[in-house]
Amino acid sequence: MAAEIAIERLQRSDLPAALQLQSAAYPAFLVEEEAAFASRMVLRASYCLAAKRDGRLLGYLLAHGWVAGSPPLVGTVLADREPSEVLFLHDLAVGSALRGLKIGDRLVARAFALAAADGLRRAELIAVEGAADYWRRLGFAEEEASEALLAKVRGYGPAARWMTAAIPTSEAA
Repeated sequence: MAAEIAIERLQRSDLPAALQLQSAAYPAFLVEEEAAFASRMVLRASYCLAAKRDGRLLGYLLAHGWVAGSPPLVGTVLADREPSEVLFLHDLAVGSALRGLKIGDRLVARAFALAAADGLRRAELIAVEGAADYWRRLGFAEEEASEALLAKVRGYGPAARWMTAAIPTSEAA
């Protein structure tokens, strides 16, 4: 019998495997250096998660509290900002051989639960490389944005889309 997939906090020790997953999942212009990647893990409002089986990283989610409507540019090393108004989902990657197991869905659901417990009620993301349909399935929708915000979104590639979703409260779950 296969071991259960555990969803837990992404740890510094997971970084080498996470960076390998990132490189396999994204084109070079979206691959971030270790410092930018790791900076999301140490924010006070970090919701960075790992999916593991038998200690092996299968996928990860980089997510953190942030200021609404102000996504960081690709490659930015982050520092804490106040206040955290929304949950920003920065990066989700799952090993290609494991797609279809709903690992990404589980990572997002856990981040939503943690963020809801901290009082966050809205999530934002930039869907890249044709992933908008995946995010729509999870309840995200494209939203009108200012020209300044759209300029940031374009930094994530020509297919990038600004998307938002309500975070269900535990009473609604």
